[in-house]
Amino acid sequence: MTRPRVVLLGGASGSGKSYLARRHGRPHLELDAYYHEISEDGVSGVLFPRTPYGEIDWDHPGTWNLQAAVDAVVELIETGRTLMPDYSIATSSVVGTRLLELGDPSTSRSAEGDEPGHEVIIAEGVFADVAAEPLRAACSDLGVRLDAYYIDQHTVTTTARRFARDVTERRKPIPFLIQRGWALARSERTSRARHLDAGFIPVPKSRLRGGIPAD
Repeated sequence: MTRPRVVLLGGASGSGKSYLARRHGRPHLELDAYYHEISEDGVSGVLFPRTPYGEIDWDHPGTWNLQAAVDAVVELIETGRTLMPDYSIATSSVVGTRLLELGDPSTSRSAEGDEPGHEVIIAEGVFADVAAEPLRAACSDLGVRLDAYYIDQHTVTTTARRFARDVTERRKPIPFLIQRGWALARSERTSRARHLDAGFIPVPKSRLRGGIPAD
């Protein structure tokens, strides 16, 4: 079996990572599914990071299980399948699992320039920059190509779409979403710089709608 290509998508929350991954990936691995559960907060005396207003800071990588996410990508490459947690953002807990598999010709998609039938795993999430180095090392060990792209979109557009999505999906209480949205908008430039420092290539969202670059 031809080994898949791995594409890592980064971008601000609300920039369209999930949309693009569903559009172009087979399979689509949600890195955000590997958040720690809220029940783990304070276990063994270890508290999750907090925001300045005292809430758990779910935008801090300390609330996310990096190793579990990397292991899932490796398992998918090596065995062709993995069980991805079904994580509820509204309750900050795992409510089930979903099976991801390679090799289903009825739903396989390729990135631009890839040969027909060549699988493209798209992994995306708010901590894609944190995952970049360990995923790049793991893929190198397995002889698998990894490309990383950052979705470039205007901050105002991203902020508006993120708030509308989060309210519609009832992800968190409205006051929390307003505070979080303001904080994310202020930090977006810094987040973009971190992704580029981690080797991501900035690409306009309009360009990515047409397909994932081959080079």
